[in-house]
Amino acid sequence: MLEKLKTIFAEMEQALIAYSGGVDSTLVAKIAYDVLGDRALAVTARSPSLLPEELEDARIQAAAIGIPHEVVETYEMDNPNYTSNPVNRCYFCKSELHDTLKPLAQQRGYPYVVDGVNADDLRDYRPGIQAAKERGARSPLAEVGVTKAEVRQLSQQLGLPWWDKPAQPCLSSRFPYGEEITVSKLQRVGRAEIYLRRLSFTNLRVRSEGDTARIELPPEQIKEFVLTTDLPKLVSAFQELGFVYVTLDLEGYRSGKLNQVLEGVKLMR
Repeated sequence: MLEKLKTIFAEMEQALIAYSGGVDSTLVAKIAYDVLGDRALAVTARSPSLLPEELEDARIQAAAIGIPHEVVETYEMDNPNYTSNPVNRCYFCKSELHDTLKPLAQQRGYPYVVDGVNADDLRDYRPGIQAAKERGARSPLAEVGVTKAEVRQLSQQLGLPWWDKPAQPCLSSRFPYGEEITVSKLQRVGRAEIYLRRLSFTNLRVRSEGDTARIELPPEQIKEFVLTTDLPKLVSAFQELGFVYVTLDLEGYRSGKLNQVLEGVKLMR
């Protein structure tokens, strides 16, 4: 698997990596740099849907790998097709990303833009994948059939200390489809998640529905959370951020939970 990935990059000769700092794109950046050296470039898109802390993590990880790293601005928040939060919101986000990265790659002489899409992503509802394909992006992990679990295994094998880093999709994924996304709402939910991480809960989501924050934690951590957290203090902190109500999801955290409203609907990928 690793050798197949290396072969892909060797054949590319040069590549620009769409690099979020997540475990998938970081593995891609690591392999690209091991094969191509300075002929690989990692580029992170900065926008309100990315926490500053996540950007800093991306910088630290890129420096540890050694890969050249740059930051560009994206402006998906200027597109009402994105901020109105339709079921294919991710399509417009990735369109903005790759409409920014592709000209940059061409300007710098990189023949390929590469992302961190893995084989599991192809089995989920990810309209952004189509947007990337339409713009010629390649997904080596998916091409080789590497799953999320195998991404973590390969990352650990290569000595990447963040191999078990929790998934951190863009903050817009915290809102139910149809609820308008604003910069202030993104900041509010982002700060709420940081608050919980500082309590040592790392694999979590704060779903935002109107004035309500719904906390999702792994089911096995719910009891610990209730027994050990100063709940009045937490509620007060969330209310200072702008939430009116603070709830705990008793089902627990499940990736892509907001997509359950789409079940039974024919999804176009």
